[in-house]
Amino acid sequence: MSPSDEKLWSTLIHVGGIVAGFVGLGFLPALIGYLIFKDRGPFVRAHTRTALNFQITMVIGYVLGGILTLVGIGFLIIIAIAVIIIIFSIIAAIAANKGQAYSYPLTFRFIK
Repeated sequence: MSPSDEKLWSTLIHVGGIVAGFVGLGFLPALIGYLIFKDRGPFVRAHTRTALNFQITMVIGYVLGGILTLVGIGFLIIIAIAVIIIIFSIIAAIAANKGQAYSYPLTFRFIK
């Protein structure tokens, strides 16, 4: 895969997390991207792995927020996670488009 293709797909994976997140499937673009592109280049592998770890962490946050809605604070957590996903995914997409490495903050590393 050419470096420009790697940058393009890495950018689309990050943006896809925002778009798919509106229907509750924000992890799906990162998962599909990781499974398809992990062996096609080191740059795209690093970005898809990072995006997948971030999206899995955010799904865990959504689940905890959903549980905590019974207490009343869950709605604030869900809104905060949505804002975090939008902001950090945009930053990651910009970094990928520039050809730079990016590591999401607030992320557990499930896939290494």
